[in-house]
Amino acid sequence: MIETKEMTITPFERKRTVRIYTPADYETSEKQYPVLYMHDGQNCFDDEDASYKMSWRVSEYLNDSKRDLIVVAIDSAPGEQRLDEYGPWENPFIGESLLGRDIVLGGQGSAYIEYIAQELKPQIDADYRTIPEETAMMGSSMGGLISVYAACVYPDIFKRVASLSSAFWFNQTELEQLIEASDLKGIERLYLDVGAKEVEEPMENGPTNEMYRESSERVYNLLKDKVEHIRFEVIEEGVHNELAWRERFPMVVSYLFGEEL
Repeated sequence: MIETKEMTITPFERKRTVRIYTPADYETSEKQYPVLYMHDGQNCFDDEDASYKMSWRVSEYLNDSKRDLIVVAIDSAPGEQRLDEYGPWENPFIGESLLGRDIVLGGQGSAYIEYIAQELKPQIDADYRTIPEETAMMGSSMGGLISVYAACVYPDIFKRVASLSSAFWFNQTELEQLIEASDLKGIERLYLDVGAKEVEEPMENGPTNEMYRESSERVYNLLKDKVEHIRFEVIEEGVHNELAWRERFPMVVSYLFGEEL
């Protein structure tokens, strides 16, 4: 079942749709479940709701696999506010190349993650039969950046984290410095990947396939010395869209919550 709620991201006083998936046996059992928090929630479940009419079809896979997991999918903010919320630090240069405008982007990611950790998670744990100490996070592109940031800032909360096709280049230097300064012993599983074909139509001064790969490799090389169970994949045919991430979702979830290392 997928329940849709309107919530307020309190640091910004912005209304937001949050979609909560519970397993088929949730109503008939007394089990408690791990929780996976996902970004870009409008793209997680149904094609009709998705930004490009392509979703990850998360509930379809979870129903078929009968995996015991609650998913809390938080819709992204509209337009450039998405970059603000998923960017932990301000980037005063990227607005020109991405949007053709001389504006500062990012800088609200810290408050966004603090809201999830300190307000949304306690509310979900109170309202649903969760296992509070088994909490994961997953995101793609900018959602991957903010997920790794969350792992660094709250490693004892978000213990299993997946970051697909991540836009680490948005805050590369600051993220690397944060990783180097972070104690990540609390992280139980960490998954990173990057597609070899992320950028199909390069923009002038925008990110390239080489930039995505080098950026992810640099982050992985820092993380692998701090996280015991970490996996990094280069997806040779991987492109930058929901269909590609949908294909990888079963493998990523199996790694995060399965027994194999």
